Amino acid sequence: MGTHNELGARGEALAAGFLERQGYAILHRNYRYQRAEIDLIAQKGDLLAIVEVKSRTSEAFEPIAGTVGRKKIGLLVLATDHYITQRNLDLEVRFDIVTVYFKKGGCEITHLENAFYYF
Repeated sequence: MGTHNELGARGEALAAGFLERQGYAILHRNYRYQRAEIDLIAQKGDLLAIVEVKSRTSEAFEPIAGTVGRKKIGLLVLATDHYITQRNLDLEVRFDIVTVYFKKGGCEITHLENAFYYF
């Protein structure tokens, strides 16, 4: 596994632990449908959180949350629709971003709820 993939996997594991400590149950990791992948699918009460995890070692190029573009949002919506339909779920859906910024001495995790809207 390349360094980039290792960083992403580590970030996703940290994000999942962070969400669990906030009361979310992680239902699925790396859910794939066609060309789409959802990093984390989490539930808290009647809310289904579709979570894109962004891990970086530097914020020099652009803010981490700004890296989710229109194409990625479309793929997340496609995969989310499939996930909900296949499981016949009736939950409120929210799209979140969890950022994991690795820096000297540890990391900083930020949870952006309702990070984007799909309509």
